[in-house]
Amino acid sequence: MKKIFLLVFLMVLGNSFAQTEGYSTNNDSSKTYYKVFGKGEPLLIINGGPGMNSNGFESMAKTLAETQETIIYDQRGTGNSKLAELNSKTISMKIMADDIESLRKHLKIKKWNILGHSFGGMLASYYATIYPNSINKLVLSSSGGVDLTLLKTENLIERNLTKVEKDSMNYWNDKIAKGDTSHKAALGRGRAMAPAYVYDQKYVPIIAERLTQGNPKINGLLWDDMQKIKFDCKAKLKTFKNPVLIIQGKQDVISNQIGELANKAFPNSKLILLENCRHYGWLDAKEKYFTDVNSFLKS
Repeated sequence: MKKIFLLVFLMVLGNSFAQTEGYSTNNDSSKTYYKVFGKGEPLLIINGGPGMNSNGFESMAKTLAETQETIIYDQRGTGNSKLAELNSKTISMKIMADDIESLRKHLKIKKWNILGHSFGGMLASYYATIYPNSINKLVLSSSGGVDLTLLKTENLIERNLTKVEKDSMNYWNDKIAKGDTSHKAALGRGRAMAPAYVYDQKYVPIIAERLTQGNPKINGLLWDDMQKIKFDCKAKLKTFKNPVLIIQGKQDVISNQIGELANKAFPNSKLILLENCRHYGWLDAKEKYFTDVNSFLKS
């Protein structure tokens, strides 16, 4: 069940069009596909997953691009960032952090702000330990954490579901575990689990469809890598003195404990817990989420 929980970090779908798009070249000669919106100070948005493309970020990127330049990209092996092989030599946290740095250099950005959501917050924190001088400000949005505490905490997905929803989730999880790779099975599980992720249930259909789009192989490779390297950014983040905003829902599937741990790790950070909000602040608490994020980035 924990593995299923780790598989479903996600972002909501969006339909806006990029002003520009292109590819940057990574250290291993693979390509990273990106889109850029708006003008002004650059903000890189790192999506959740792991194993999901950036399609679900276009709506958020467009909203934030009203006051700045925003950049989204497909993480390696997802969307248009194709890889010939998916294995431990082509997928790791270090390689993905290096991809981000290659993208920054390609775009000729001296320093940028970064917003990482869910798993994207974990990757953003890791990037900050390797390339701290490339970052101005950092936003951790419902981040999975600065270490592997997530693996030890209560499964809050189940706590947010009714018995009927839990039974449905278990039914579809069993089908998938036995080899059912159909969209029907993935959507069935998505529909059962989606209510846990949003306080406002009108967004359930969008979240359910998004839950069908992850790449389980990439997901597994990255969680294996994080356990192999004993993912823990806390010590190195003590020297990261730039401003950090940690924002998540009070009823998030990410425990508030994880946000509080990040708040202690960063010496110049602020923690905001949104009322009546789960994993998607820009859906459940849209006005406050964007106001708080924009205010932080412009302060």
